[in-house]
Amino acid sequence: MTTGTAEFAKRLDQTADDTEALLAKLLADTVEQDEIVRPKRLIEAMRYSSLGGGKRLRPFLVVESAAVFGVPRDAALMAGAALECIHCYSLIHDDLPAMDNSDLRRGRPTLHKAYDDATAILAGDALLTIAFDIITRDEIHRDAGVRLALTRALARASGVGGMAGGQMLDLAGEGRFGDREPVDVARLQQMKTGALLRFGCIAGAILGQSSEREYQALDDFGRALGEAFQIADDLLDVEGDAAALGKQTGQDAALGKTTFVTQLGIEGAKQRVRDLLARADAALSLFGSKGDVLRAAARFVAERKN
Repeated sequence: MTTGTAEFAKRLDQTADDTEALLAKLLADTVEQDEIVRPKRLIEAMRYSSLGGGKRLRPFLVVESAAVFGVPRDAALMAGAALECIHCYSLIHDDLPAMDNSDLRRGRPTLHKAYDDATAILAGDALLTIAFDIITRDEIHRDAGVRLALTRALARASGVGGMAGGQMLDLAGEGRFGDREPVDVARLQQMKTGALLRFGCIAGAILGQSSEREYQALDDFGRALGEAFQIADDLLDVEGDAAALGKQTGQDAALGKTTFVTQLGIEGAKQRVRDLLARADAALSLFGSKGDVLRAAARFVAERKN
């Protein structure tokens, strides 16, 4: 393990631990100002799907992109927690019978299996909503304009032109609404998976009130990393081990999904990942050694086994 890789692994683990602790606090049963009550079953379901698992890659990207600009870590962690709530909500809804109909997530029953469909839907709704409570909090940044920019960016990454829209395109490509619709895999990925990963990278630039050039560099890095992540995910669905992944493999083929692997083939997909790593590295050249941890993150995404 190289020094850079070792430092990356240490920092990824530390961010995962810190995010876990912060989410546990944010998703406690303590009622916040202007709330009436936090129903026990709903809070338990939200915690079931948000705590005790996951690499916390998205909060990590927020923390490390913000670190490039010297942003206080606690502020970046709070923004990362909001992003992670969006991610966890999306997994709950993706797993539902009406969507991907998955029984296993992170090595244990999916939320609708552990509880029921209605609880899973409401837990996802509540996580999506609390994300925007968190991202607007004063402790993230003293400048309300910065908080507004973060909020708008997170909404657009999550919504109709981002993740939710990408999920709709994915379902249409499966033929859920009639004949299969043609799928532009790159565009679908940019929305369904890539948009939240990209937000993790540009969030640091927004928090750090970066120059336009610095913002564009992190934007390009985030886009390359997002696509590499999805290709690696597609490859894992074909070549991965279900026990290591903590979820079923072969789901894409079973659902008839169009993926980078079905379009490029296994070797073509792997070459595309190598090209994306080069692009990610070039995007970070502006930051010199300050971008080393993010460079290691891109390699981790490309080479991950789960």
